Amino acid sequence: MLKKTISWGIIGVGNVCERKSAPAYQKTDGFALKTVMRRDLDKARDFALRHGVENYCDDAEQLINDPTIQAVYIATPPDSHLSYALKVAEAGKICCVEKPMALNFAECQQMIKASEETKVPLYVAYYRRALPSFLKVKELIESGVIGTVRFVHIELYKALTINAGEEKPWRVDPKVAGAGNFFDLASHQLDYLDFLFGPVTEVVSIALNQAGNYDAEDMVSASFLMPGNIVVNGNWNFTVPKFLEKDTIEIIGTKGKIKFSCFDFVPVELITEHAKQAFEFPKPKHVQQNMIQLVVDDLLGRGKSPSTGLTGARTNWVMGEVVKKYYKME
Repeated sequence: MLKKTISWGIIGVGNVCERKSAPAYQKTDGFALKTVMRRDLDKARDFALRHGVENYCDDAEQLINDPTIQAVYIATPPDSHLSYALKVAEAGKICCVEKPMALNFAECQQMIKASEETKVPLYVAYYRRALPSFLKVKELIESGVIGTVRFVHIELYKALTINAGEEKPWRVDPKVAGAGNFFDLASHQLDYLDFLFGPVTEVVSIALNQAGNYDAEDMVSASFLMPGNIVVNGNWNFTVPKFLEKDTIEIIGTKGKIKFSCFDFVPVELITEHAKQAFEFPKPKHVQQNMIQLVVDDLLGRGKSPSTGLTGARTNWVMGEVVKKYYKME
């Protein structure tokens, strides 16, 4: 068992670290954020000063090999997750990596192998597995209030904000992100369903580009088979007009259904034959804090993290199966 406080370093203190993770790390019992790294030293310094972090640097290997650092959070885009995770494992240090876990399932497997060989834990920052509203959905399902789950319906529609000819953000560059917005956003939904029901066993899908404003897919329709013969149907479109944006997940059982949002933090709705209830959970100030606490509790032997390299890799496998024809993958 480790000591009561674990010293961490963060590689890539960009936008995701401003509110979601870095401040949460500092507020987590048993967590000490010692060093932050960004390739632009001035930006690393600015982040450290604003967030009260003791050290900063512009060299990831310097942070990884710092003997005072016990664990590393990799908050960079997916194309660098594998290389950094392997170096962290080689240094014998704990690793937590942003989602999606890597560019593809094969990279995830390499990360898991390195973690197993060096006997150091590997976590993935799928924080919905620890948020109160999502735990409420799990509780309702397990209580039997909607009976036996038969199917799940996902709809995520986002407006097209990238014009043809403009410089494209990394999230729609498959070389950096693994695919397009589907990998970035649907990863949260699919990982959460894995948390609820277990691993997907079968995938049927269509992925294509309708608007032509970038090379990545912008429309995905997919069906998944999950344990218990639960069927999941999902549609993801990133080219709708703004007024048609939508973010809903419906879980339908033999006695009712649960309806909620993955990203909007609207109330969780429970609908049965004779009643309709709403459960409100305000959006946390730092959405990763609950998950970070579970990671630290796991490391200190006082709890268990629900999100690991093994679970994160399963989500990458599903997403890869969905888009493999579009990208002509083997």
